[in-house]
Amino acid sequence: MTRHGLPEPQGLYDPAQEHDSCGVGFVVNIKGKRSHDIVAKALEILINLEHRGACGCDPETGDGAGIMVQTPHAMLQKAMDGALPEMGAYGVGMVFLPQDARQRDLCEAAIRGIVAEEGQRFLGWRDVPTDDTRIGVNARAAKPVIRQFFVGMGTGVADQDAFERRLYIIRKTIFRVLESKELPDFGSFYICSLSTRTVVYKGLLLARQMRGFYLDLADQEMVTALALVHQRFSTNTLPAWPLAQPFRMICHNGEINTLRGNINAMHARSQLFAQE
Repeated sequence: MTRHGLPEPQGLYDPAQEHDSCGVGFVVNIKGKRSHDIVAKALEILINLEHRGACGCDPETGDGAGIMVQTPHAMLQKAMDGALPEMGAYGVGMVFLPQDARQRDLCEAAIRGIVAEEGQRFLGWRDVPTDDTRIGVNARAAKPVIRQFFVGMGTGVADQDAFERRLYIIRKTIFRVLESKELPDFGSFYICSLSTRTVVYKGLLLARQMRGFYLDLADQEMVTALALVHQRFSTNTLPAWPLAQPFRMICHNGEINTLRGNINAMHARSQLFAQE
């Protein structure tokens, strides 16, 4: 398996040629007013885009669907028994973890340790409530353990933007450290989002399964002023939980050549980057 959980090149298959064609939707309140209605409308869009997605031999396992929302502070504060600081002073990490308990423990220990090494405060874990009966057999078999972790702003961080940059460094460091350990199930490890501003809920799902699978999405305290949804259609690909979208900042409709070009351009300019 490659580090993204895809097979190695074989026969006519090459993971470098993965591409797809997807459905994308966006709902926003232009005045910034948060409501659960935005979530409901976004999921309705997602269901209406189901024809832009696909399924395999298991008709209840989709190629992938997801939604990005603003951090639902009140809902998370309640779930964490009031242990979170004020909105903007903490980041929420949505993470897929290996099913194997030993490998999962290693991943969780690395997350806690790297947060501390970067001078931030690890605030705790939350098991994301899901209903596995709502998804297909293949999706359940490959389903990672889905948890959220919370990172509090450390001393010496100037503002929320500086904290966002620190969270980016934490996420990249976690990935590189765990990649170096060569865990057998590393392909199932993935941080869907780590931000003070947004959270991504996604998976190997059909659009109509999202609300029933992720119970948070049915919670009336799940409020947002924006929602970005994505319905994946995989062609010449094998769907996987981490490959569902939205990604951490964007989603795309499968223009793989443009994506590869952008990745190469960023690598070419990486030596110009500097950390504040």
